[in-house]
Amino acid sequence: MSELVLIRHGQATPFEADTDRLSPLGEAQARAVGERLAALVTVPTHVLHGPLVRQRRTALLAAEAAGGAGNWPAPREEPRLAEYDGDGLIRTLSPLYAARNAEFAAQVAAFRARRAEGGPERNRAFQGLLETLAGAWQSGDVTHPEVEGWADFRARVRAALTDVLALPSGSTVLAFTSGGVIGLAVALCLDAPDAAALKLNWRVKNGSLTRLTFGGGRVSLDTFNETAHLPGDLSSWR
Repeated sequence: MSELVLIRHGQATPFEADTDRLSPLGEAQARAVGERLAALVTVPTHVLHGPLVRQRRTALLAAEAAGGAGNWPAPREEPRLAEYDGDGLIRTLSPLYAARNAEFAAQVAAFRARRAEGGPERNRAFQGLLETLAGAWQSGDVTHPEVEGWADFRARVRAALTDVLALPSGSTVLAFTSGGVIGLAVALCLDAPDAAALKLNWRVKNGSLTRLTFGGGRVSLDTFNETAHLPGDLSSWR
């Protein structure tokens, strides 16, 4: 049998101009991931990461914390592990959807009113906005040629997962990716409907571990969203 560990990147900077980099908390979370894997004596045969800076940086810091990059095989970038285009949803699809959906327009206005405040109220307003928008994107209610659609996102993640599950018996794969990819991978593993993928996505914490066992044409979910290595001060969803 083989194991696939899906690791969400550390906290990024979603409310800043550059959204694709780790925050100081995100870097601490990435190191905690490496320390946890080392404590579990997890020695990977393959290390993959998506193309985003936050994904690649998390893999690098985790490898260093696990005892140095030399203890792990050279990481390989896997473009299909990129997150769905969250920036595209907010910057391109959000105005389009708000222009024809009054309830969503009200959510956008509520978020803008709280954006400068920061803190939990801002985060709750943003989460509500994002859940509504992502649901519309998933169902095809709002699209744009420059934003990857749900069907294309689903197809590439499924293809990446299929290739990993075809690796030789005894493989241990670490895949540094994002919450949307992890939620979809779990939904695919469980033969769950597409709507479940987004619901799972919202629960995936920064720096969490999700474990799958595979072999002989089968794949099983062992754990979801492990965070024992992330005490209160290292815990975050966004």
